[in-house]
Parts: sequence; C-alpha cells; structure tokens
Amino acid sequence: MTFAALSRDQIQTLLDEQTAAYRAAQASGLTLDLTRGKPSPEQLDLSNGLLSLPGPDFKDAAGVDTRNYGGLTGLAELREIFAPIMQVPVGQVVAGDNASLAMMHDNLVFALFHGVADSEQPWGVEEAVKFICPVPGYDRHFALLEEYGIEMLSVDLLDDGPDVDAVRELVKDPAVKGMWLVPTYSNPTGSIVSEAVAAELAAMETAAPDFRIFWDNAYAVHHLTEQQTKTADILGLCAASGHPNRPVIFASTSKITFAGSGVCFLGSSADNVAWYLSHLGKRTIGPDKVNHLRHARHLGDVDGVHALMDRHRAVLAPKFRAVVDILQTRLGEHAVASWTEPKGGYFVSLDVIDGTASRVIQLAGEAGVAMTPAGAAFPYGNDPRDRNIRIAPSYPSPEELAAAIDVLATCVLIAAAEQALAQ
Repeated sequence: MTFAALSRDQIQTLLDEQTAAYRAAQASGLTLDLTRGKPSPEQLDLSNGLLSLPGPDFKDAAGVDTRNYGGLTGLAELREIFAPIMQVPVGQVVAGDNASLAMMHDNLVFALFHGVADSEQPWGVEEAVKFICPVPGYDRHFALLEEYGIEMLSVDLLDDGPDVDAVRELVKDPAVKGMWLVPTYSNPTGSIVSEAVAAELAAMETAAPDFRIFWDNAYAVHHLTEQQTKTADILGLCAASGHPNRPVIFASTSKITFAGSGVCFLGSSADNVAWYLSHLGKRTIGPDKVNHLRHARHLGDVDGVHALMDRHRAVLAPKFRAVVDILQTRLGEHAVASWTEPKGGYFVSLDVIDGTASRVIQLAGEAGVAMTPAGAAFPYGNDPRDRNIRIAPSYPSPEELAAAIDVLATCVLIAAAEQALAQ
C-alpha cells in the first residue's frame, strides 16, 4: 500500500520492520561501493589482450616509430576507427591520452586565457562567464566549472534532452558562453538528446557569438539492449545551421578498454581543431602513440568496437535489470520513489521523496553501502528538492549489487516513514 493510504500506526509498524532489517544489515558488516561508474574486473578482463600489444612491431601504418616524439593529433588508424562513432571527419579528430576530462579541462582553460576560435577576447577578462548545466547531470562537469569560477545555470534534463525553451531564454545573455551535454545515455538519467532537440540547439541564436556546446559523448556505444541508439550528428547540424564552430565533441575508451589506460578523443570544426592544437602544442609534444597503436590493433575497426561492447553488455545488462527488479519489488507498492530504466550508459537515477535523499545516503553509508553524495548531480552539489540519488551498478559483483540495492531500498523506506511521522 502507498504511504498515503496508511495510517500513522501502519507507518510506524513499517518503520519498525525496516529498522529491524536495517540493523541486521549493519550487523552483517557490509562494505560495498556504488559511488562511481567504474568497469568491473570482469569487464576489464575483456581487454587483457592490450597487455601484450603492440608487440615487437611498434611502427604505425605509415611506418612511423610510435615510440618517438611527435604526432600531436594522435595515431591516424585509431582516429579512423572512432571518427565514424563521433560522426566527425577523421581529419578533425584528435586522439589524446587517457582522459577526455583532461581535454575538457584544457578547452575551458584555453578559452579563459585566450578565447576560442571566434572570440573577440579571452573569456577570462569578461565580467562574467556562465555555462548552462542540464540537471541531473555529471558531477565532474560541474566541478570543472566551479574550479574556475564559471557560474552554473541549471535547466531541466528531459527524456529527449535539455529544456529547450529554458535554454533559449538563458542564451540571450552574452555572458552565457556554453553548455554541457551528454547526448546519449546521459549521466545519470540515461536521457537521449533527440534529433529535433539537437537541431534546435544547433540553430539557436545566442547573444554570445562564441557560444559552445561541450558534447560529451561518453556513452555513444554503451548499449544495454540490442537496440543501438544513434547519437544526433551535432557537428553536421551546427554546420548546416551556420554555426560550424559551436560543438566540441568528446569521447574516450575509458569504459571500452581499460578505464585508466585508454584513449580520449576530441572532434570539432576545422577551425576549432586548429585552435585547440595551437594551444595543446605548448603543453605536450604528443600523446602516447604506443597506447594508440595497441588500441588500434586490439579493436581493429568500428565493428571490433561494437563486438567488444556486446561483451560488455552481457556483463552489465543483468546488473541493471537486477537494480530495477529489486527497486520495483521493494518500493513499487509504496510509491515512495521513481527510477529510470536506461537503455544504455552506466547509471540508474533514483528519485526519492523530496527532502529525504540526504538521509537515505547517510543511512546507507552507516550500513556499509557507499553512495555518491546527495546533490552530486546538480551544480554546487545542491539538489533543491533533495531527492536525486545516482546508482552505479557496474563495479560490484551481482551478489554484492543485490545486497547493496536491498539495503538502499530499506533506507528509502525508513527515510520516507520518518518524514511521514514527523508531519
């Protein structure tokens, strides 16, 4: 029965039952971590072939010694594999080192110090710099902006992308220089930016002539079903709308091969890529081309990427199904929460009763289940409704995950009952 249909005595009885289950969980000595979307050891094992590559032949397809300096844009044969995934011409793709977050960081810092390709002056000398942040969103995006004093403006992330009407109002301010987007299987809701929304964002008039969309396509091939959702072609849409420099596209192999030893990518217009390389060349002589070569040989081609991701899906999909099933079994009848059932990506987004997420996270932590802090999916760590919780099912074993979600459900019920009884 829903809480609305329960008497105070019935709610107290439920609270007593859940508290007993909670104490038992505490006594069991759990130490489970659902804080980050890390690949499990089983997933990492799928790419162990990288450890014996590239072998004694360390020259690329053009005969260049990958052990030496140079090659600022990265290995051509690896860029050829990921260019179609990013929907960017291979000549406008840069392959870097292991973290796309570093590329995002550099783009922000270069813009603050120098301005972007079509800026009149460095962003850093502007009176204010603001970014639009669809929420719930990715905490590391928000942390980058906060690190450099860039003001964050929240808009709701809907099933088909950000609230376009809200974005259209915000970009009337010339201080609004950009926005973040995870277009496919967003972190944490799994939302997918539709072609129609992407086209509106591409064509939208903005007061800032150097407005940028940071298009973080982190989960482009991370499907949880046999349906392979295609990401909107933001570069083509922007070019067709007369804003060719608007998008900067990021991607990586962090959740394809080795999370800490993968390769990151940037794709954009020719002008943007030239701008980026002009500043990147002051920071580095070139990326780890040996790692590029081993990845190119391990993956082979685009079909090789998809085949590897099918094996990832075989590991991940049952975990996501287990999360949804347990939440439905434990919470469904009580109407105290809602959750996403993503078709891809790395997270399940759980919304609990307003004002209780922080309490749920506290209870879970005290029972040995570490969760991402409440509010992490919002700028400045502030969820105005204190309701959103990000679940990362990938790393734990199936048994550990089931135990963790069961405890989490118990904590949701306890927090909901406490709030109901306090009214």
